Amino acid sequence: MRKGKILFGVVSIFLLILFSCSKDNSDNIKLLKKLVETSSDGTSNTTLFTYKGNEIVNADNEKQHVDYTYTNGLITKIITKTKVNQSSTSLEFTYDKDKLVGIKSSDNYSIKFTHKSDETVSYQKTTLSSQNEEVKVCHGVLFFKNKNLIKDKRTLDDTEPGITSNYDLSYEYDLKNNPFYNILGFDKLLNQNDLISINNSQIGIVEATITNAEDQITSSANFYKSSFKYDKEGYPTEKVAESVMPSDGKSGYLKTEYFYK
Repeated sequence: MRKGKILFGVVSIFLLILFSCSKDNSDNIKLLKKLVETSSDGTSNTTLFTYKGNEIVNADNEKQHVDYTYTNGLITKIITKTKVNQSSTSLEFTYDKDKLVGIKSSDNYSIKFTHKSDETVSYQKTTLSSQNEEVKVCHGVLFFKNKNLIKDKRTLDDTEPGITSNYDLSYEYDLKNNPFYNILGFDKLLNQNDLISINNSQIGIVEATITNAEDQITSSANFYKSSFKYDKEGYPTEKVAESVMPSDGKSGYLKTEYFYK
């Protein structure tokens, strides 16, 4: 069977989706105080961040409020409250020493991580059926290089019989400072995609291969890139994310402005 792969890209936008002990020099690092995101239609959203030292306490905008809980310098719980309907979801994080090994969500799913090395982490996501049975959702491997997440190879486990769905998410980075990396414990949160990396993602790409029982391949293509402006210390002050080859024929634009403590 000839396998075809078509690239499609992913832009990373602020989802909320760094070390194992507290730092004494938290006054000497830059922490993100405010994010202002403006879309192509002119609507904007401002997120404010609150800290205790270099531990994040909460993040707040007009849509949601996110609270963070630490245990021994590691983020062990995140509660997200949606302001429109006052709903609340929580994520609980478990560690083996300073490495994340599990996430449990109040939305009835869990993720288990296995650290094969400092640069390779495998994972399995499962959920519970109505009969309270564990059902596999997807599994994959995360690849790191120079403290950056460079690839997420993922296979869906909940497809119809005879269907195979594989995705390769790849990231390319600048050589500047990602402000989220200065938040204590944030780089351990393996569900946060490229936000856990030490540098800023400029390009996100997905290679999608979906094969049916007749060996027919269907693919979709999309591509996004981000350009940055930086301050004299190498931290971003502005990011412009634009869609280049969206699969649905639509283009997108998002400008993010960064403000620091």
